[in-house]
Amino acid sequence: MTRTIYSKFNKEEIPFLPQVVFTGRIIVVTTDKMAEKAVDFLLTQPILGVDTETKPVFRKGQSNQVSLLQVSTHDTCFLFRLNVLGIPSSIKRLLENTKTPMIGLSLHDDISALRKRTDFNMGNFIDLQKVVGDIGIADLSLQKIYANVFHEKISKRQRLTNWDQAELSDKQKVYAATDAWACILLYEEIERLKLTGDYKLIKIENNLQELSNVNI
Repeated sequence: MTRTIYSKFNKEEIPFLPQVVFTGRIIVVTTDKMAEKAVDFLLTQPILGVDTETKPVFRKGQSNQVSLLQVSTHDTCFLFRLNVLGIPSSIKRLLENTKTPMIGLSLHDDISALRKRTDFNMGNFIDLQKVVGDIGIADLSLQKIYANVFHEKISKRQRLTNWDQAELSDKQKVYAATDAWACILLYEEIERLKLTGDYKLIKIENNLQELSNVNI
């Protein structure tokens, strides 16, 4: 089935789309031993989705260190609680790995936040923001890109919650896992569309929708 995508997706349509959530296993990692086992498993996988969460600040000049690193496969997501663990050698090994591709979005921000906890050499990271333009998408946010490609909604309601609290809520866990997992789905679908050309691109110019002659 040919996909219809837009150079820019209308954000006002997002609330009316069906919501998508990660339904696989979610494992919260809070000890060095758990982290070691999780990383050993993750590095056997063909592809990973990554994201981070940080406790929000509401006063100018304040900042917090990154609280959570979520790393997902197609069916399992590990939530590394960095506010408890810091970044042990096992997680550093994951971040520096040059074999398994790690897909994220706006990775410059995530990498900068992680490096404030410990310095590391950047491994095989792929930023979706540098990939979506290959099929004509100008959107940069995960929610808009996902809505554009899959016509489904990723809820952002948990984004400004307290990621340093003693126990993460179930809603926080699902939110964090969904963001990381969604990066895998987007990357794989974008690569498929690039290979097959199986999409129609509608260019949005001057608030008008204009059908492109490319890839129809």
